[in-house]
This record gives sequence, C-alpha cells and structure tokens, in this order.
Amino acid sequence: MLPQSGSSCNMQMQSGTGDGEERGLAPDEESSNDSAGAGEGASNPNEEALAAEAAEASRGPGPGEALSDAELERQITALLFASPDPIPETRLRTLLQRPRKARVTDALASLGRTLEDSGLPLQVRSLRGGWTLMTSPESAQVVSRLTQGSGIERISGAALETLSIVAYRQPVTKADVEAVRGVQAGPILRSLVDRGLIRVTGRADVPGGPLEYGTTAEFLDRFGLGSLEELPRDAELARD
Repeated sequence: MLPQSGSSCNMQMQSGTGDGEERGLAPDEESSNDSAGAGEGASNPNEEALAAEAAEASRGPGPGEALSDAELERQITALLFASPDPIPETRLRTLLQRPRKARVTDALASLGRTLEDSGLPLQVRSLRGGWTLMTSPESAQVVSRLTQGSGIERISGAALETLSIVAYRQPVTKADVEAVRGVQAGPILRSLVDRGLIRVTGRADVPGGPLEYGTTAEFLDRFGLGSLEELPRDAELARD
C-alpha cells in the first residue's frame, strides 16, 4: 500500500474515514473524465520564468557567493519554509544571488543534518525536482489532528485502495481497477481525479479505447515521495 510520510510545512495531512464519498458521484466514466483531462496539454505558465532563472543561474558566481556558509543555510531555510511548493535547486541559486552550485548543494545537505541533530520534527526532502521542508513521518499522527472537525475532505479506505492500484500499475483503465477490487470503480476514480491525485493519461490501445489513469505531482507531494521509484515494494499490487 501507499507509504505514510510527513507533510509539507504548507500542506495539511489527510486520513481515511470510510467509504461515504462514493455516494452521489456519477459513474459515467467518459463524461466525468473528459473534463478532468482538459488542459492536460496546456503549457506551464511559469515556463518562461523558469527558463530565465535557469539561464541566470548558469552564469558565474554572483553576490551570493560572499555569503558565509551559516548565512547561506539560514537563507535557504527561510526560502523553503516560505514556499508552498518545492523549489528547484536552480531557482534557489537565483534567489540567493548565485552562489556556486556546489555551495547550495552542500548547504542543503548541512541543513538536513542540522534538523536531524536538533531533534526538531522537520526534514529537508527532494520532491518533484525541487526541495521542500516537511514534517517528519513520526509527527504524522499529531499533524493529522489538524483535519479533525475542520471539514477537510478525507480519503476513504476504498479510495486509498483504488489509489494504490493506480500508483503501482499505471497506466490503468477502470476495468483494470475493477478486476483487482472486484467492485465498480467509476465513482472513486472520478473522486480521485477531482482531488488532483490521479489524471487521465490517454486511452488504452484496445477495442473501445477506454481511458487510462496515472498519478499526479500532487499525489507525490501528498505522500512525501520524490518519485514513483520511492513507492514501497508491494508484490500484490505491482503489475506482473
């Protein structure tokens, strides 16, 4: 099954509470997911800005090179804490006014050791090609209390099982999921698409061309994964 891990400092934890979410959702897969896949090919609005930052960071050392190692680490800590999203190392270097790349890499490693030695329930993690501050897995129980009674939508056991199947076997069709779970999967798949945890990746090359599903970057963030390769081994769920 999916790992239990820490959460981003700017993201609230989610937990399973039952299967109530399945009621009231339309089971029509095609109509519910054509719109879910909309915008999939849209360009990233930050592409040009990121390209400009990469070009800037590729230049030689700038004023940030004069920062002491301790000050560099402090500034990186502040940036990671303030950002709601993982920050690519290239952008970090730009924001820090271009210290040498090796110094940024060393400062990130040093920050990780500092947090570990301090006993604070925080860690530096690489997610989606960037860096972020997260609460430690040991703090998951207390952090999860943030959602209790808050009205935040939770992930039911049935939805978590479906999400696990998609994660380990993607790309998968609705029929693939139903073959494993033994029950109708359309409503839960739609719910997971609506939450941004899975998306339509295309159509299967079989008669009828059913929709195929895969996980999203939001899925990686929610479960504290840097990539799908970090999923725990699960012989039962893994595709043969």
